[in-house]
Amino acid sequence: MVITLPGDKEFQKRPSIERKALKINLNENIYGTFAEIGAGQEVARHFFRVGGASGTIAKTISAYDKNFSDTIYGEEDDKRYVTETRLHKMLKREIMLLENRIPRKEHPNKMFFAYANTVATIDFAKKFKGHGWMGVRYQTGPEQPYNEIMLHVRFHQTEARLQQEAVGIMGVNLVHGAFYNYHEPKKILKYLYDHIDRTAIEIDTINFSGPAFEGIDNRIISLQLVKNGMTDAVMFNPEGNNILPARVLYKKNILILRGSFRPVTKVNIDMFEKSYDIFIKEQHVKEKNTEVIFEITLSNLTAQGEIDESDFMDRAKLLGSLGHTVMISDFKEYYRMVDYLSEYTKEQMGLAMGVSNFVEIFDEHYYEDVKGGILEAFGKMFHNNLKVYLYPMKDLDSGQIITSNNLKLHPRMKDFYKFFKYNGKVVDVFDYESEYLSIFSREILTKIRNGDDDWMDQLPDGVAEKIIKNNMFGWKSVKVNIDK
Repeated sequence: MVITLPGDKEFQKRPSIERKALKINLNENIYGTFAEIGAGQEVARHFFRVGGASGTIAKTISAYDKNFSDTIYGEEDDKRYVTETRLHKMLKREIMLLENRIPRKEHPNKMFFAYANTVATIDFAKKFKGHGWMGVRYQTGPEQPYNEIMLHVRFHQTEARLQQEAVGIMGVNLVHGAFYNYHEPKKILKYLYDHIDRTAIEIDTINFSGPAFEGIDNRIISLQLVKNGMTDAVMFNPEGNNILPARVLYKKNILILRGSFRPVTKVNIDMFEKSYDIFIKEQHVKEKNTEVIFEITLSNLTAQGEIDESDFMDRAKLLGSLGHTVMISDFKEYYRMVDYLSEYTKEQMGLAMGVSNFVEIFDEHYYEDVKGGILEAFGKMFHNNLKVYLYPMKDLDSGQIITSNNLKLHPRMKDFYKFFKYNGKVVDVFDYESEYLSIFSREILTKIRNGDDDWMDQLPDGVAEKIIKNNMFGWKSVKVNIDK
């Protein structure tokens, strides 16, 4: 579990888990509770073992029995225990007990905290690898309002003992970071993996809240999870809150649209709407059980090798304003994205895709690092209930409309393509808006930055106004009438 990186000077300078726990224990103003369910009292034991815990720990609790847990924290409507709502109830109750039982008059300088986790480790059959929620609610000053950090982890080890150790170490890192790095949330995120093999445990959701994190957008933090290799994909809802992929995607029919959305245009929305109309008419698809995802790959967010956070936020806010759920992923290849979604559902999946992007996935160079090459990649991509909803393209030279019937592929790929097409895996979108085929986001982006005014009617209603009002995408102010 503990890793050694001799060449990493930054890593070697970081304090050990023991030193972090002891630093908390020796701070006479930090005082609180540890409540842990499912993996043992793995975090609390680090604080007990280093000494000085009596000045830090008011109580530890581990309500393993479901009846005990329900009596203490209340029953969940879905009868589940490893959930965000259960963690929230644990933190809320433990802070309430601290406030009620520890006289403030006798401890005027105390900064209260409650750390909690609810975890399910790997089962005996080793079919379910396990996951968990952990979080801390705490003060950064006596009688200050409370702040909160909550995160979800997925385990990749195959032994319960190793998973327990990972929870213990990450929990100490979380408590230490909450008190000593709260002014830099990105550092809290980075230091969560101190002394843990990054391949052992995955963080796929995290949210910061409270006055200490005022001005922090959790979508930026969410982006860091993918950028830092802590997870392959993150999601957030139209309101901008990070959401757990498993909760959103579990046993759902999924329609996904990949793009740069820089900015989102009428052709993007038409592609989505027309594909959706076909998708919900599929035999086993029910509209109420369907989730639509607008996905942006990490490679689409880079500018000269770096992530442009401002540019990312512009895209995210505009998609959110249109009511869409957004996914940020590290899946450059489509088959990896489909393979990821297949972890959560076996229901019907659909890819809304333009012809140009569809032709690209038949380029064998994309699969040189795949052992079985393009055959293996396509096997992963189409082995489940997946269909591609193909949006046409207009040839700029001839004016010809390109569909699945006349698209051009490398001669070696033609028979390969026919196999998928004639097995119903490729469905043409015919009911499209022909005038939208001449809309290209890269051209609109250039016009926005040049201060031109002939691009606004190519975007969905209200989007142009938001770009201008908030100076998005490097908008160069000019006198234009945005109401025309």
